[in-house]
Amino acid sequence: MTASEHAERRSRRFSEAETQTVHAARVEVAGPCDRPAETDDLHARGGADKPGAADKRGGADAHIARIAAAQRGLVTRDQLLAAGLGRGAVAHRLTSGRLHRLHRGVYLVGHPVAPTLAHELAAVLTCGEGAILSHRSAAVVWELLRPTDGPEHVTVPAQNRRRRPCLRVHSTSRLGPEDTTTRRGIPITTPSRTVLDLAQVAEQRELARALDEAETRRLIRREALLAVLDREPGHRGAAVLRALIDGGRGGSLTRSEAEERMLALIRVAALPRPRVNARLGRYEVDLLWERERLVVEVDGYAFHSLPSAFERDRLRDAELGSAGYRVMRVTWRQIVEGRKSGSVGGRVIPSGSRCVMDASESTRRLRMV
Repeated sequence: MTASEHAERRSRRFSEAETQTVHAARVEVAGPCDRPAETDDLHARGGADKPGAADKRGGADAHIARIAAAQRGLVTRDQLLAAGLGRGAVAHRLTSGRLHRLHRGVYLVGHPVAPTLAHELAAVLTCGEGAILSHRSAAVVWELLRPTDGPEHVTVPAQNRRRRPCLRVHSTSRLGPEDTTTRRGIPITTPSRTVLDLAQVAEQRELARALDEAETRRLIRREALLAVLDREPGHRGAAVLRALIDGGRGGSLTRSEAEERMLALIRVAALPRPRVNARLGRYEVDLLWERERLVVEVDGYAFHSLPSAFERDRLRDAELGSAGYRVMRVTWRQIVEGRKSGSVGGRVIPSGSRCVMDASESTRRLRMV
């Protein structure tokens, strides 16, 4: 089975599980990953092909190469057998260096150097059908955390939970398609589910940093987080994550709410409509008037007040400023008060500036005075 087929079948496997959620009360870190290849039962007595027998049938190696090319250089024992190799032929390839064991039943083809993310995919493949990358490992693949030493985290259906060398295996009987996806060819939890699972195993400061990064990269919205919390009220990370989302943000708006209210104020003031969530170099800005080289960033939606946000925003503003853009920041309070009064201008735009229309232009041009 290829990695894509593996991903397609995982949701069905979870949906067939029991309806009661089993959270991480049952988590295990397996022992060292240095078992010899013989533990894969490749040297079973009887019925094994002689070395090279599969080659005589032709096409096996080419088929294996195609599988490995689609799986970061990896192939599973079942895929090798399905390609026509017998147990003896697989064992011969291991001893001759044509296959290199990475996990039980998972091998690198041709060389022992694992490509990028091969260890993560191998962890999923060795855990069998329905397994997905999760928790800290998923956060690294989503680029919410930096890679660190330690076992890969994999979540499996409750009925598929088995001890795995060098992995941290979590089991659950409920993980629906809304919580799973595929990223870079790896079956993985969605960003929202990843953050919830991370809340169970990470320190609060690290969780806040990951949550902040997810919002910055536009991978997550408050609504999606609340939805996964509603689906998993008994999750061991739920209380920690909810406290982080709600703590200290008594009047915050979601990103979509903040943008909608700001656009409403712009319409009331008869100002030109800006581009929303526009790309400027490596950044995505909230509102952009391109001709006027004006950027308005809406502060105050969920997560924006996390510890690293202030420094990141100032660096972002400085880079945009050096590129010739004027950056102005609007808070949720200014948006709410501006909506109540039905005006923008000095009430909404900070730093004593106001937006006016230059009626003398044939096109309505926004300029700053």
